Amino acid sequence: MRKPFGRTWLRWLTIFLTGWIALGVSLAGGNEISDGYDLSTANGLIAGFAQGLALCVALWRPGRAWALSLAATFITALIARPHLAELPHPAPNWPWIAPEIIAHAGVLLLLALHVPTRKAVGALAVSGLATFALQGQFGGTKYSGTGAAAVAIFAIAVVVGTALRGRKEARTQLVVQETLTAEERAQRTLLEERSRIARELHDVVAHHMSVISIQAQVAPHLVENPSDELKENLDGIRQNALEALTELRRVLGVLRSEHPDAPDNPAAAGTGTGTAPHAPQPTLDRLDALVDNTRAAGLTVTLAVTGERRPLQPGLELSAYRIVQEALSNVLRHAPGATARVEVVHERSGLTVWVANSRPERPAPPSPGAGHGLLGMRERAAMLGGALSAHPSPDGGYLVSAYLPAYPRLEGLGYVPQDPHHAHAPAPDKDGTA
Repeated sequence: MRKPFGRTWLRWLTIFLTGWIALGVSLAGGNEISDGYDLSTANGLIAGFAQGLALCVALWRPGRAWALSLAATFITALIARPHLAELPHPAPNWPWIAPEIIAHAGVLLLLALHVPTRKAVGALAVSGLATFALQGQFGGTKYSGTGAAAVAIFAIAVVVGTALRGRKEARTQLVVQETLTAEERAQRTLLEERSRIARELHDVVAHHMSVISIQAQVAPHLVENPSDELKENLDGIRQNALEALTELRRVLGVLRSEHPDAPDNPAAAGTGTGTAPHAPQPTLDRLDALVDNTRAAGLTVTLAVTGERRPLQPGLELSAYRIVQEALSNVLRHAPGATARVEVVHERSGLTVWVANSRPERPAPPSPGAGHGLLGMRERAAMLGGALSAHPSPDGGYLVSAYLPAYPRLEGLGYVPQDPHHAHAPAPDKDGTA
């Protein structure tokens, strides 16, 4: 069975109320038909229950219910017509009695809620023509005409049902459009962040490939009387490095910005700004400068670096720097008056970064950003085989923690850490440390 309404409780409430109305229409209609038209009680109850049944069926099959209601009224009016001349005054209502008008109006209302407007208007027109044919063409001797009032009530029911159906369709389309817009915005933000990551990795890889090419060119001069085979191999290494560098720039060079962006600024991170595309990419050595810039923007920040510092891949240090930068930017935008703490833990198998802030002192103003900075941070961590966790803390603040493995390896289409003990980001302790 089709659901008349979306919510379960509302659907059952509608069925319950419709059932009670149908029962009342059946009993009242049967009594008025038998008494008013001088018909037998059985005939009156059959005609009345036909209208009640049509009202119940309209919840699921409004088209068939409309046909049943109209046919029952038409047949009842034709059966009662010969008795009109013999009835005493006052003359009874004909061809529609009040219970039949209520039942048929309810059927038309439910029909307009389920079918397109043209079909609902068509059903109204047929009901009006049938009424006109009964009252205007066949007619009767002594009766109180109810055709005009019935058609007017039917028109109101169709207008109300059509309006409610149009409102429901508009709300459904609005929800669908908002969902599509949110998905497109998230996808666009993700693609922009991937493009930014690709540009930064392009700079890192291009630097190393250039160093390989230069070292291969200089190496023969560091050896006395190098053999021809050594020169040929070194020249091949240099040529391969240059070709790889050319292909890399050809594929990823289009992702570089045509104009330099603004310098590093934590307040602008996540809004399309960052380092200039031709400037050296930041590393963890520049965390102190990042924290100082954030303090200058009005945020109280403490920085703690623990563990033994070891050489790390440039891409890993760059991603850790960007995660801290975006997290501090989110604190500035979404937690006015809060304090933040940044901790970087150097481990044997990777790097743990976490940024925690306290409860904000006042509500945050509306942010013009897309609101998908966490997507970029998760994308960076996943690209290196790590993981990132972002969630509210028990004290009303917020915690962002990430684990970046030092030696990821490519397996299939995703990175996985070699060290099984750090396959996931560390969970925060009760005191907020990771």
